[in-house]
Amino acid sequence: MKSFLAVLTGLAAALVVFVVPASADPGPVTPAGVEAADGCHTWNRTLSEGTSGEDVRQLQIRVAGYPGYGGVLALDGAFGPATKAAVTRFQQAYGLAADGVAGPATFGKLYELQDDDCTPVNFTWAELNRCNGDWSGGNVSPDQARANALVSMWKLQAMRHAMGDRPIVVNGGFRSVACNNAVGGAPASRHLYGDAVDLGAGAQGFCALARQARDHGFAEILGPGYQGHDDHVHVAARSGQFWSAPSCGI
Repeated sequence: MKSFLAVLTGLAAALVVFVVPASADPGPVTPAGVEAADGCHTWNRTLSEGTSGEDVRQLQIRVAGYPGYGGVLALDGAFGPATKAAVTRFQQAYGLAADGVAGPATFGKLYELQDDDCTPVNFTWAELNRCNGDWSGGNVSPDQARANALVSMWKLQAMRHAMGDRPIVVNGGFRSVACNNAVGGAPASRHLYGDAVDLGAGAQGFCALARQARDHGFAEILGPGYQGHDDHVHVAARSGQFWSAPSCGI
């Protein structure tokens, strides 16, 4: 009996030795590890007011939804006061140290928020283009239409977070001239440029969406009470501000 128990005890000890390493904590993830794991864009320096370059422009795209009420952040690759303010609002939104300096913590949060195709985690290229597969036929090149749509998605990501991270329903975005004509769109519609998005009511409701959009870099907001927009909210970029959703007090 003792011999049998000794065998069992030996087996148990062997199992313990085998199992413990498999469940051991691999240790903390370092900023370098987070950067190496990112499949879209990696920042390799701290960015602050006065810096410039393509890495600043990539940062600006991702904080374009934090310009403040009625603002639109320039995507010019120059880290000025407006970019610092947008970075600060982004940091505040996610509980980071809000100093307006983009370093490992800020980049780490951005890496969490983006997929490997550079879209924010809660929005997709397919949602922003229900017209065709190659972004052709609009009023700008396919590459420019995609670039414009990407900025809109990051603005929507900021808006979504501000509204409690509830899903935002996207009914459509980019249209070619043919697609725009087929739905009776205006000849100068921003959909032809890839920077317009039509939103469904979702859980928030049209007016809540239209009001919230004012804080997230959309120069064009059309909603209930504006002709043809009682069944959706339209947000877009444009030269100059035009907001109209009379039924929502806008």
